[in-house]
Amino acid sequence: MTLEAALGLGVQRLDTAFNYLNFTSHSTLTRVAGDLLGEFEISTKVGFFPEGHSLDPVRLRRAVQQSAADLGRTPDLVFLHNPERSLDGLPPSAGADILASATTALAETKTQGITRAWGISTWRPGILTPYAESGRLPIPDVLMTRCGLTVSDQALRAAEDLTALLRITPASRWGMAPFGGDAVGVPWPAARTFAHGEQEPNPVLAAFAAAYHLPEVSTIAVGADQPAHLAELVAAVSLDIDQSRVAAYRALLADREATVTP
Repeated sequence: MTLEAALGLGVQRLDTAFNYLNFTSHSTLTRVAGDLLGEFEISTKVGFFPEGHSLDPVRLRRAVQQSAADLGRTPDLVFLHNPERSLDGLPPSAGADILASATTALAETKTQGITRAWGISTWRPGILTPYAESGRLPIPDVLMTRCGLTVSDQALRAAEDLTALLRITPASRWGMAPFGGDAVGVPWPAARTFAHGEQEPNPVLAAFAAAYHLPEVSTIAVGADQPAHLAELVAAVSLDIDQSRVAAYRALLADREATVTP
């Protein structure tokens, strides 16, 4: 069983969402995991509903309550799921009001003990920046953005800008989608591009290790339903990544994007 293998490897966090598995992810996880569920910290996300995306505070609060009920326990962390889906194109003042109400609702679920912590999970952090500049948002416990070699320089800088605006430390920043949804199809660079010294892991694992520094994150959420694959990812975390090579890559990435003609 993958969950048992995860515990054996020292993995003690599970990440899911209210809308996964056609809105049955929490009840399915409870049924499949059984008593093992208590061994894990659980993060989940709210924002998507059967009718579409919503930042309505009442609906978000109810979704957190339903998540806790379906899990049979208090979630350790609840993210506001892709708030940019409801904000893209709105004027800064209107967007700031909506985002402030939504994030305040999530912050209140923590105060009320419905969740232990709350955060924001976003695929497009640049869209949130103008609304976060209002200074009216409560400070989340965690910010999760895309990470890794498939992320553009613009997106990396946007994640770092939003991190600064929300006063998030690298220890409270999570990454996701380190393989861009296609671990096999991407032509990953040779491991020696980022791995320090004589290390020679396969390119995919080196890319995973490098993702912790693109941007700097403490945790990465990644899909792994095969124990052997999970073991490889856990081993890759300990790879020694050369920070000077990461910096050189960032500089080359920025230069390349700056010279691309729209």
